[in-house]
Amino acid sequence: QVDVAAMVRLFGYVDVTDTGFIVAVLSIAFNPFFWNVVARWEHKTRALSQVFGSPHAACYCLGAVILVLNCVRSHCFTEAMKSQPKLEGWDYHWTYYSGLAISAVGTLFVISSFLALGFTGTFLGDYFGILMEEKVTSFPFSVLDNPMYWGSTAIYLGWSLMHASPAGLLLTAVVAISYTIAVLYEGPFTEEIYRQKQKGVKSK
Repeated sequence: QVDVAAMVRLFGYVDVTDTGFIVAVLSIAFNPFFWNVVARWEHKTRALSQVFGSPHAACYCLGAVILVLNCVRSHCFTEAMKSQPKLEGWDYHWTYYSGLAISAVGTLFVISSFLALGFTGTFLGDYFGILMEEKVTSFPFSVLDNPMYWGSTAIYLGWSLMHASPAGLLLTAVVAISYTIAVLYEGPFTEEIYRQKQKGVKSK
C-alpha cells in the first residue's frame, strides 16, 4: 500500500506554483504534443517533405528540432530541481549511486534504441513515409516496449535521486504520464501506417 503520509511529506517540499517548476511541466508536456501534431500533419499533407525537397531531409529537420526541445526540457527540469529544497535524509552516497545506476540503465536503453532504429526510425520517419522493412525485436525492444521513452524517464528518475529532489521526482512522474499518453496516440496510428503498407504490398 502507498504510504500517504510519506507522499504528503515528500511533496510538501515542492512548490508547484514556482515559475521554474511550471515552466518545466509545460516543457515536458509540450514536447510529445509538438512532435505528434507535426508528424501527423506531415503524414496527412506531406507539407514538410515538399518544403525540404525530400522526406528524409524533412525527417532530419524535425529530429533536430526535437533534440533541441529535449535539451530545453532537460535544462528546465534541472533548473526547477535546483530552485527547490532537497529531501532531508536523502542526501547520502547510497541515494546518489542508486540514482546514478538508474540513469545509466536509462541511458543504455536510449542509446541502444537509437542504434536499433536509426535516426529516421527514432524520429518518426514512418510518418514521413520512411518505413522499416520489419518490426525491430532486438535489444532493448526484446526487453520492453517503447524503451526510448522509458529509458528517458529512468534518466530523469536517476537524476532526481542524485539530487535528492522531491521536485525532480514529481517532474519525473509528469514525464512518465506524458509518455504514456504519447504511446496511446502513437501506437495505434503507427500500426495503421504499417497495416496500410501491407495492404499495398498484397494488392500488387
